[in-house]
Amino acid sequence: MILARVMLIMCVAATALWPRAASGQDPFKALELIKPARTRAANDFTVASPDGKQVRLGDHRGKVVFLNFWATWCRPCLEELPAMESLYQRYRDKGLTVIAISVDSDIVAVPPFIKQIQLTFPIGHDPKMALADRYEVRAVPSSVLIDRKGNLVALAIGPRAWDTKPAYAVIETLLNSR
Repeated sequence: MILARVMLIMCVAATALWPRAASGQDPFKALELIKPARTRAANDFTVASPDGKQVRLGDHRGKVVFLNFWATWCRPCLEELPAMESLYQRYRDKGLTVIAISVDSDIVAVPPFIKQIQLTFPIGHDPKMALADRYEVRAVPSSVLIDRKGNLVALAIGPRAWDTKPAYAVIETLLNSR
């Protein structure tokens, strides 16, 4: 019940922000993204993927990285991930990569979930939340935007509508920054 109320409030807030975002408001503010007070490099990492391979942040140097922490049991994550896939498909050829890090304790639940939602971006697994702790993640979903230079530029705590004009504007701003 409380989660439903929080989600309702977030939807109402997003709807209230939409007209201002379309009329020129800073898209970072429209999405309620938190900008760090000072420039800080993103922590490099390597984690296992559900298919047994490795996912390494350093392999994406020079790209804009959308780093997301999520779990299969997280209802807002389930709602947000398809929008992230849409964002990835729209901008991957222009220099965006999405890396989604599952914090599920058991990897067994992750592959069927990925298949069901048809996610195509890299997926990592952080069962002990060691990486999540390094990024100071305190809730799922949480997303971190990293610029082409490898610096943290924004944080989103909670779900966002990543397939909207404000989200496109944020990503385009990062893609166009050198």
